[in-house]
Amino acid sequence: MNEITIIGLGASDLDQLPLGIYKKLKASEHLYVRTEQHPVLQELKTEGLTWKSFDEIYEKNDQFEGVYEEIVKTLLQLAIANPVTYAVPGHPLVAEQTVQLLIEAEQQGKAKIKIEGGQSFLDPIFGALRIDPIEGFQLLDGTSLKRDDIQMNAHVLIGQVYDAFSASEVKLTLMEKYPDEYVVTIVTAAGSAQEKLTKVPLYELDRVMELDNLTTLYVPPILQQENRLKEWQTLRKIVADLRGPNGCPWDKEQTHTTLKKYAVEEVYELLQAIDEEDDDHIVEELGDVLLQVFLHAQIGEDNGYFSLEDVLESVSNKMIRRHPHVFGDVIATNSEDVLRNWQQIKAQEKKEHNESLLDGELRADSSLLTSYNFQKKVAKVGFDWPDVSGAWEKFDEELKEWKKELKDGNIDTQTDELGDVLFTLVNLARFYGLSPEQAIMQANEKFKRRFQYIESSVKKGKGDFTHYNLEELDSFWKDAKKLER
Repeated sequence: MNEITIIGLGASDLDQLPLGIYKKLKASEHLYVRTEQHPVLQELKTEGLTWKSFDEIYEKNDQFEGVYEEIVKTLLQLAIANPVTYAVPGHPLVAEQTVQLLIEAEQQGKAKIKIEGGQSFLDPIFGALRIDPIEGFQLLDGTSLKRDDIQMNAHVLIGQVYDAFSASEVKLTLMEKYPDEYVVTIVTAAGSAQEKLTKVPLYELDRVMELDNLTTLYVPPILQQENRLKEWQTLRKIVADLRGPNGCPWDKEQTHTTLKKYAVEEVYELLQAIDEEDDDHIVEELGDVLLQVFLHAQIGEDNGYFSLEDVLESVSNKMIRRHPHVFGDVIATNSEDVLRNWQQIKAQEKKEHNESLLDGELRADSSLLTSYNFQKKVAKVGFDWPDVSGAWEKFDEELKEWKKELKDGNIDTQTDELGDVLFTLVNLARFYGLSPEQAIMQANEKFKRRFQYIESSVKKGKGDFTHYNLEELDSFWKDAKKLER
C-alpha cells in the first residue's frame, strides 16, 4: 500500500522541534515539504538535509483549493514507487488542508497515512497574546473566511493569510461586523526568537501585515453587548432580557394575540418605506419586523412550546424542500418553471395536512386578503368565470341586491349584501392581476395625505374646521389632488 508519513515542523525554529521528529526528518529518504519557507527547514539545510518543495504549485494556481488538490495528487502518485515523508508547518492536524485531503484519500483506500507530531502554532500564540482559550476562541481560515463564521465575543485567530489580496479580503469581511478602528494584532513567529506582535487598526491591516507561513491575525473579543449589535445573538439576548424577571413590564405582558396588530402595522410601515425607496427607512422597518419575529419566538420559548431554533428549522426545511432546482436534481431554467414547481410542492404539502382546499388560506388580519386567497384557490380547480365579463355581471347583480336591501332590509341583510359586493370587487381585482390589499393600502395612504393637506390649509386659514363649510373643504381636497399630479 502507498505509505505517506506526515510530519509537523512546528510553529517556529529548530529549538522547539521534538527530538524524535528531528531524527525522522534527518532519516527521511524521500522528503517533500508543502513549502520550504519555514525556519526549521532553513536551519536543517545547513546540516545537509535535502527535500523537494511544492512552492512552485502555489505560483501556477490562482486558487488555494487547486494548490492543495495538486499537492495531494502528486504525493499519492509518488507514494506508488516508494514510501514518502511529507512535512508541513505547525501540527499536521491543525489548519492543514492538504492533510485533510490525504486523510480522505486514506478512507477511500488510496494510501496508508501515518501522522507524526509537531507543535501547532496555537500554544505559542496563546503564550504570546497572554490569552486563555477556555474563555472561548475560534481558529478560522483566512482563505475562506465568512462573516457569519465569526463570533465577536470570542478570541478569534485567523491563519492562512498568505498575501496582500487575502489580507484585504479578511479585512473587508471583518469590517462587516467590527468597527473600522478596531485594534487587531498581527502575530509573527510566535514562540521563536523572532516573535513579533504588531497592533494595528483594522482598516490598515492589508497595508502593514507581514505575510508568511508564521503569521496569524488575532482579533480580540468584544465583551460589551452594546458593541456587538451586528450579531443575531445580541438581539436574541435583548429580547430575552426584555421579557426576563427584571425586564420591561409591557414586554412581559405580551402574548401572540396581543402582538398581532403590531405585526401588521410593522409590515405596512415596511411596505411604505419600500414605496418611498428609502434604504435607511427600509433598514429600520425591517428591524421592526424582525423584532416581532424574535418576540413571538421568545414567547414560544417562555411558554415551553417552541424556540427560535424551531422557527429557523421550519423555514429552512421549507426553502430547501421547495427549491429542488437549487438543493436537488430538478431542473428549472426560468421563473415559470420555478413557480410551477413551487405550487406543485406546496399543493402536495397542503394535501397532506388539510381536509379542505381552503384550509390554511384564512388571514385573520385581512379579510380582503382572505377573499383573494379563497377565490384564487377555487379558480385552480375550475370554480371560476370563463372570463372577466362574468365577474362584472356578478358585481352588477350584487350591487343591485345591496341597493334593494338598503331600501327594504335591516342592518343584518344590508351588511350581508355589502359583503357580497366587496367579495365580487376582490374577484374583479384578481382577474385584472391587482392586489386588493395593496389597493386599499394605497387608498388609505392617499386619503390620509390629502386630508392632512386640508388640515394644513385650515390651520393656515381660519384656524378651525367649524369656520368652513363642506364646499370650501372640498376645494382644499381638489387642490391636494392637483398637487399630486
